[in-house]
Amino acid sequence: MPSSSDSSSASAGETPLGRALLAYGEARRGAVAEARRELSLNELDARALLFVVDNPGARPSDVRDHLGITSAGVTTLIDRLVQRGAVRRDLDTEDRRVNHITAIIDPDEHPWSLLRAFDRSVDAAIRELDPVESERLARILEHVVAASARAD
Repeated sequence: MPSSSDSSSASAGETPLGRALLAYGEARRGAVAEARRELSLNELDARALLFVVDNPGARPSDVRDHLGITSAGVTTLIDRLVQRGAVRRDLDTEDRRVNHITAIIDPDEHPWSLLRAFDRSVDAAIRELDPVESERLARILEHVVAASARAD
């Protein structure tokens, strides 16, 4: 008997665009999973690290809220990233009870660049498209995402 994910994949794959979106999602998940394996990071650690890269000086509560985990969970996660040498904690100069988390890795340098390699290659391919086609595709995808959010 097919699982619910099999049946949703089957229905989403009934159209060429649906199949293309499924293929994109699978390719991205596979590329990110491979990068995480190469870096020995679990999914939450990788997501937290990328959040901190994009938000230098983030507070642990910002990371917690972004990931939707508990305060204890974010503390443990940040401890792992600090021990790994990927981030550092800095005390707030005005309130020493507050920490700020900053990435100390360069996300553009190997091996850390692996975390975003797939997205960079997709962006490069998109830049090769006709700008009008690219804008139209963006509107179509925004419509599909909005419609699927309403269905939930």
